[in-house]
Order: sequence, then structure tokens, then C-alpha cells
Amino acid sequence: MNKKAQTAKFVIADLLSAALAWSIFFFLRKSAEMQAMNDTLQIVLNDTKFYLGIVFIPVFWLFLYAISGSYHNIYRKARMSELGQTLMITLIGVIIIFFALILDDVIQTYRNYYNLFITLFLLHFLLTVTIRLILTSRSLYKLKHREIGFNTIIVGSNGNAISIYNEIESQPKTAFNKFVGFVHAVKYPSYKLEKFIPNLGHFSNLRQLITELDIEEVIIATERSEHNTIEQIISEIEDTDILIKVIPDMQDFLLGTVKTTSIYQTPLIQVSFDFMPPWQLNMKRFLDIILSSMALLVLSPVYLFCFIGVKMSSKGPAFYTQERIGISGKTFMIPKFRSMVTGAENGTPMLSSKNDARVTPFGKFMRKTRLDEIPQFFSVLKGDMSLVGPRPERQYFIDQITKRAPHYRLLLKVKPGITSWGQVKYGYAENVDQMIERLKFDILYLENMSLAMDIKIMAYTLLTVMKGSGQ
Repeated sequence: MNKKAQTAKFVIADLLSAALAWSIFFFLRKSAEMQAMNDTLQIVLNDTKFYLGIVFIPVFWLFLYAISGSYHNIYRKARMSELGQTLMITLIGVIIIFFALILDDVIQTYRNYYNLFITLFLLHFLLTVTIRLILTSRSLYKLKHREIGFNTIIVGSNGNAISIYNEIESQPKTAFNKFVGFVHAVKYPSYKLEKFIPNLGHFSNLRQLITELDIEEVIIATERSEHNTIEQIISEIEDTDILIKVIPDMQDFLLGTVKTTSIYQTPLIQVSFDFMPPWQLNMKRFLDIILSSMALLVLSPVYLFCFIGVKMSSKGPAFYTQERIGISGKTFMIPKFRSMVTGAENGTPMLSSKNDARVTPFGKFMRKTRLDEIPQFFSVLKGDMSLVGPRPERQYFIDQITKRAPHYRLLLKVKPGITSWGQVKYGYAENVDQMIERLKFDILYLENMSLAMDIKIMAYTLLTVMKGSGQ
């Protein structure tokens, strides 16, 4: 499935429908002021605002759709949710346009305002939702008729795996899964599922298979005797972007953890790592850009102060860069003001301690006030980091942490941050034990991730900077 092409279709459709809706509305709006049709058309075509609207109004709508997550998981869109989402976004967008561009119109009665509002709303909504539903229906048709599908691997090899395979394959309305093979959790002399789909090896190969076969879903259907492997399986792939589903027990039904959105779909437990709704995630990035730009501008005197302070306190460069691991395990270079003597690390990576002799006097001041971190606003603008998120670590320490706490990989599902809940509550870690202790606060952040939580953490970080109580 070509997700980029499908997304492009929705983007182009939204741009065209927004431009067409605005053109019709602009003509109707002017026709209310004029008597003759020809006069109205002439006035519209000679009005600069008409052409500016055709250019900028669609871009405005595209921004709203992108922020709201309309182009997220483009092939998993349902028609009813598409209808509801478009209705809500149209209402918000029309209110903004109305108050920004239309309230200065000369009108005879307030009833004209209501008529204009309803006209713009209906024009934009009907044009947009019609084209969107056509595109969504077309992709659903292809999915249901197995022309396209989500490449899927089953983890399991015997009774439960065969049962889930047959149930999905025999459904009158397909679950859109395209099974490419299975991996086994425990080695047996033979595997029953091998009669239906290829054996791709042990589940430890999952990460490699996901990349090579462009896998989008993994269904865990192990036997009851193999349930102790489920945590290992999820840990193996939890930092990837695939959908993970698990067959439920009766206890799961009773606890209400089994969710389904279709009458025909097989009820499965979906392991979700979408820590924030798409609109909040997009808004988080928007705020990262705005606030980082402001910080770089407002803190420019502080940058100069730190630069001079570092240069005067010890020999060497003012800045220090180090390779860290970011979202999805990608490496990036993190910049800091140098707080240690030059050559503090020779060979084996080392963590700093409370009374570390390598830290310069001015470096100690910067660490207490977190000023050594402020060059990272450039990393936020670049997109390597966010303002709030788990602190990025080096691969050397990640390897040690994951041996004892495999769930650390969850932190690689989100962008690392300049500040974090763990940083506020715990501060700098001096060894791997303390890193693991701090990990619980970062996991807690993931479980409660929201814009409101980010604002709280930034407020407490600012308080730490002002009090100089950092470590």
C-alpha cells in the first residue's frame, strides 16, 4: 500500500474543495449586495481578496486538518469517524474564518450574518466530506476485496494461531490483514500453522522481519503454556511503529480490555503506544517550534553570558556535542555548554557524580540552573528533540539499562526532551541503578502524556532554574 500517494490524494482533495467552497461563497456573498449577475461576477473577478482567499484559505484548512490528525493512519479511516471529524473541524474552521474575515461586512440585519455562516459551513462541509468519503470508500473497497491489505505476522504456531488465522480468513468482511507468515515463540519439531503460511523463524527475528517485509501488524496468538513469552515478544517490538494485537482470555473479556470497532472483526486486545491523540502530538510540535524560537531570541544575552563564562573558567571550546539516541533509536548529536574540563571522558563513557572533580566551577553553576542545556533549543527546532520528553541517553548506557529493564525501549517511542518528569523529580543520574530508578518517572510520563502535563513539567523546570536547585 502506498500511504504517501493516498495521503497526497486527501491533501489535494482538501485543497481543491476548500478553494471551490470559498469561490462559491465569495460569489454568493457579493451577489447579496448586487442586483445583476454580470455585475457581481465582474466585481468578484476584480477583487484582490478573492484571489488571496483562493491561495490562503485552503492552506489554512490544510493546517487545521494536519493539526487534528486527519492524515494520520490514512488507510485505517472509517466513514463514520471521517464524517464526525470533518464536521467538527469544519465548525471550528468556519468560526475562525467568520470572525477573522467576515464580521466587518456591511449588513442590514444580523440575520445576514447567520445566513453567511450557515452558507460557508454547508458549502465547505458538503464539498469536503463528499470527496473524502469517496476516497475512503474506494480504499475500503480495495481492502475488503483483498486488493490491498496490512502485511501481518502471527506470533504462534499451533492451536491458537490456527484458530485466529482461520477466523480472520473466513470472515464475511475481511479484517484487512494480509498474512505473510508466522514466527514461533517456542521451538517444536513441527508447526501446525506451517500448512497455511510460511514459517519465518523465531520471534527474536521480528524486528528484522518488520523492516524487510514492511509489516504493519503483529498478532500474538501463543498457546497458554507459552504465555510467559508475551512480555518478551512485546518488548522486542514495542519501539516500532506497527500495530500489536493479542488474543484475549476470558478474564480479559470480563475486565473490559477487549475492544473492537466492527461487528465482523475478531475481538482482540490492541496494545496501543499512541501516548497522545494526533492533534495533541501535532500541537506539541507546533509549540516546540514557537517556544524554542522565542527562547532563542529572549535568551540570547544568556547565551552570550554562558559562552563567556565557559571560556573564562577553563580552556577549551564553549560548546560540547555528544551522540545520543532519539526517537525510534535514531542517533543525533546533542549540544551543551561545556560544564567539564576538556577531555573529561577518555574512552569508556562516564556519568557525572555530585562532587565530580571534572566539573568546572562555572559548570557547577550552569548545572544547578540547567543553563548548560539551553543550546538544545536548536535540537528542538531541528526536530531531534522536544521541549518535554525523556532525557536521551547514550547507546552504551541504554544497552546496560535494557538488560535489567527491557521496558526502557518504550522511551524510544517518543522524542527525547530538554526536560522531563524524571529530570524534575530525580535530577541527573550518577549510575545505571539511578537511571533505572529514574525510569519509572519517565514511564509514568508516557502513561499520562498530554499538553497539560508538558506545561506542568515546564513550569516546575522553570522553578528549578529560578531557585538554582538542580543537581
